Amino acid sequence: MDNKVWFDCSQVDTWIEGHQVIHNLCVRLKIGESTAILGPNGSGKSSLIKLIDRNLYPVVKQNSHLKLFGSSTVNLVRLRKYMGVVSSELEMRFSPKITATELVLSSFFGAMRLGHDQKPNQNEIFKTKSLLKKLDLECIADNRFGQLSDGQRRRLMIARALVHEPKVLVLDEPCRALDMKASHQLLRTLRRLCQEGTTLLLVTHQIETIIPEIERVLFIKTGRIHADGTPEQLLQDKCISDLFETPLRIIEHQGFRQVILEE
Repeated sequence: MDNKVWFDCSQVDTWIEGHQVIHNLCVRLKIGESTAILGPNGSGKSSLIKLIDRNLYPVVKQNSHLKLFGSSTVNLVRLRKYMGVVSSELEMRFSPKITATELVLSSFFGAMRLGHDQKPNQNEIFKTKSLLKKLDLECIADNRFGQLSDGQRRRLMIARALVHEPKVLVLDEPCRALDMKASHQLLRTLRRLCQEGTTLLLVTHQIETIIPEIERVLFIKTGRIHADGTPEQLLQDKCISDLFETPLRIIEHQGFRQVILEE
């Protein structure tokens, strides 16, 4: 197998509580090829994230496989070193009382907070400070999580995901609930990470969050891959209108796109 392929699945079906949420999924994603997965609410995007971070497993069937970084077996310690995940679901699991610094430091131990026997070393402390600085979060290092804005929380979750210097960063609706300023700050951060060599998988229903560095777009609809191509090929009026089943028009400016409803 091509060693650049980090996610490789074929004929994958997945069920949740008696309902099939993924249908015959066949996808190969490569390191170095930042990708956006775009689809309406309920299309299967969250289920796909759960497949990737191993919180959901496919049905075992003949000629079906799912591999992460070349392996079909799960090793969460190894997985953390290769892939970071940022999602609202994970964000909600943290105590509002934990400080920003502890939230990042605890990632070194694969924990939600530091236990009494978990003592970060000087290198881990230095790395945490460096990440907070890199993501413009130095000023809130000692603040509690519950005191932070939505934008600060999201960037803090990215800092936590980056402690192991993963090759791939998976983001589930990263701009959800953010105002315009916070969204702009977050997208600027994602562009910088991408330019520095981190491979992004951006899962979203918001076309405006697809940064210019994204090279590939997958459409997902009713748990199936609906289309696969470049942003230039797929982020067009007809394709987007078909995906969302609504007459839409795309406006492009400096690599970013906005969508408006056609009359």
